[in-house]
Amino acid sequence: MTAIAFIGLGNMGGPMAANLLKAGHQVHVFDLSADAMNALVEQGATAHQDAGDCAALAEVVVTMLPAGKHVETCYLSENGIINSMQAGTLAIDSSTIDKATAVKVAAALQAKGMEFVDAPVSGGVAGAAAGTLSFMVGGSDAEFNRAKPFLEAMGKNIFHAGGHGAGQVAKVCNNMLLSILMAGTAEALQLGINNDLDPKVLSEIMLKSSGRNWTLELYNPCPDVMDNVPSSNEYQGGFMVDLMAKDLGLAMDCAVQSQSTTPMGALSRNLFSLHAGQGNGKLDFSSIFKMYAKED
Repeated sequence: MTAIAFIGLGNMGGPMAANLLKAGHQVHVFDLSADAMNALVEQGATAHQDAGDCAALAEVVVTMLPAGKHVETCYLSENGIINSMQAGTLAIDSSTIDKATAVKVAAALQAKGMEFVDAPVSGGVAGAAAGTLSFMVGGSDAEFNRAKPFLEAMGKNIFHAGGHGAGQVAKVCNNMLLSILMAGTAEALQLGINNDLDPKVLSEIMLKSSGRNWTLELYNPCPDVMDNVPSSNEYQGGFMVDLMAKDLGLAMDCAVQSQSTTPMGALSRNLFSLHAGQGNGKLDFSSIFKMYAKED
C-alpha cells in the first residue's frame, strides 16, 4: 500500500482516484469542490482542505487539472506543493497541458530531489471509471518504471513516449487526429442523410469499408444510431467541446514551435472553436454533427 495524494477530482480525476483506492492504496484527496472530495471519502479516501497538506506525506502525487497555468500554480507558486512534498516523491501529472510547462515543472522538482512524469490520458470519462485509460508518459526510464504500477491501477494501455513533455506531445497529436476524424465522420453522415440515406445503414457500410474509424465504431456522432454514447443523450457527458478546442490550441502551439504543417488540424480547431462560440462548449465534442445539419 502506497500513500498517494490526488489533486483534482473532476469528471476524470474522481474515477481515477477511486481506482487507486480499489487497488488498495491509501489515497489523500484535495479539490476545490467539497462534494467531489466527499464522494471519495465515502470510498475510503482522506480529504484535506489544502493541497500542500494533501501532498505533504505522500510518496506519490497525482494531479489532474484543467490547464497548464493550473499545473504550474499547483506545483510552483509561492504556496505550491513543491514546498511541502518530500524529497524522493514521484509526481504524476495527468493533465493535458503544453510541453513547456511539463518540462518546467519536471526541472523544478528534480532540482529538489523529486521525480516527475507527464502522463496525459485518453479514453474519456467511461474509461476513467472502468480503469481502461491509455496513458502517454513523458519521463526518464526510471521515472516511467516507477510510475507504471500506479498508472496500471487506472488504465489499460501505458506507453512511454519519451522524455519529459513527450507525453503531452503524444496527447495533442492524438486529439488533433480524433477531432479530424469526428468532424469528417459527422460531415459524411450528414451528406448521406441529405441524400436520403439511413444513417444507421450508412454507418454500417462505412464500418465495413475504407472509411472505418474509431468514431464510427465506438462514438457515432449521429443521434440514435448507437446506444450509450453522448449523441443519443442530447450530447451530454463525454469530452466537452471546450476541452477539445483547448487541446487543439495546444496542438497548434506545438505546430508553430516545431514549424510543422498542420492544415487539417488548423481547420479542425477553427470548426470546434466556432462550435464552442455558438453556445455548445459544454456539450460532448461529437455535437460537431449539429454544425452540418440543414436548417428546417
